[in-house]
Amino acid sequence: MPTVPPSPRVASRGARLLLAGALAGLVLPFAVPGDAHAATTPERVLLVPTESPATSQTVTWRTTTATAPKVQFTAASGGASVTVDGARTGTAGGGTYYRATLTGLSPATDYRYRVGDGTTWSAWFTFRTAADGPAPFSFLYLGDIQNDITAGAAPVVRAAYADASDAALTVHAGDLVNNADNDGQWAEWFAAVGTDNGASMNHIATPGNHEYSGWSLSGHWPLHFPGTGNGPDDDDLDGTAYYTDYQGVRFISLNSNYTNAPWLDIVDWMEDQQVWLEGVLADNPNPWTVVTFHQPVFANSEGRSGAVVRDYWLDVLEEYDVDLVLQGHDHSYGRGNLVANRTDDPDVHTGPVYVVSVTGPKMYTPTASDWQRGGAEVRTQLGDTQTYQIVEVDGDELTYQAKTADGTVVDAFVIDKGGDGKRVTDLS
Repeated sequence: MPTVPPSPRVASRGARLLLAGALAGLVLPFAVPGDAHAATTPERVLLVPTESPATSQTVTWRTTTATAPKVQFTAASGGASVTVDGARTGTAGGGTYYRATLTGLSPATDYRYRVGDGTTWSAWFTFRTAADGPAPFSFLYLGDIQNDITAGAAPVVRAAYADASDAALTVHAGDLVNNADNDGQWAEWFAAVGTDNGASMNHIATPGNHEYSGWSLSGHWPLHFPGTGNGPDDDDLDGTAYYTDYQGVRFISLNSNYTNAPWLDIVDWMEDQQVWLEGVLADNPNPWTVVTFHQPVFANSEGRSGAVVRDYWLDVLEEYDVDLVLQGHDHSYGRGNLVANRTDDPDVHTGPVYVVSVTGPKMYTPTASDWQRGGAEVRTQLGDTQTYQIVEVDGDELTYQAKTADGTVVDAFVIDKGGDGKRVTDLS
């Protein structure tokens, strides 16, 4: 069995990417945005989480023609490599897709891997498994990328990854593309994220309404983002509602695109997730909880309403005191909380923090009216502002910053659980 030369232990994701580049030599780029055909070597390599990312890792990729998929991996510290078979999962946009899940991994350990067919391989990439329990880490949160991806959104996305080179994962709040099955737009999305960022960190994605065509979820979605397999018992929600536990944080994806529910069975769509969400929150062993979905609880732009979403999910989010609710859809920036969660200090509140953000250039006019109709208040609201968000989790504190492409901080707060109950304090 082939081996890979040993290397020193890698301390950070930024360092791991440098190591991967050195090992790979020349890394082939993705297809030129707009090209609807896959390259002959594996491309669109993407890490997506399992339920237990401390001991397992899922990877997805595609090629032009169908092959016998394999993943070869080894500990970055050296040793014999292991080759496992992947599975062919389908076709879309001129490419054949594959998925493999690596199991039996050691927590908090750097691994090196490549995908291929045993003859033709991708470059070598690296990833780090989660710690087995709470440990400090940071993650990125990106709102709608969606439109004008290459020229308008990609500069913000690249600024985010440059700024947070040690981020462990990215949360994508839906509308990654504008047209659900446009392969050229998916190529642009992968190019914006970048080869190493896609293949070396986990991506927690929740679908947006633009990942649907009528009642049909994009054929690309389950091929890129299969989910963790622990969602509601509803086939229509497969790969879109799920959770993963990462170093003391339970990340939960919900599908709030009720207007795309098959046969417009909105009640079944939302109730199934409500019941499942209650169970997942009641059984959460982690000190932190982050929930993401696309269409928000409190609409942040004119002419929109979050009434349906909050009718089904708001009470559950509040009852279990979810820490962050990360959303998109409204093409503006907004952050707030229930008025009932105010304290005597105007800069401090309790309860969940609700955020709407947009990373791409498509913009709507923000308004606080739906927040007010839902019994909430806006603490920060911005129009015509593309942002990325960096969230740092460290013990009893979670620190959040929203930034523009030039690094300007436009919103910030800290959640502190170290005193008498949770306190959310504005920093901006």
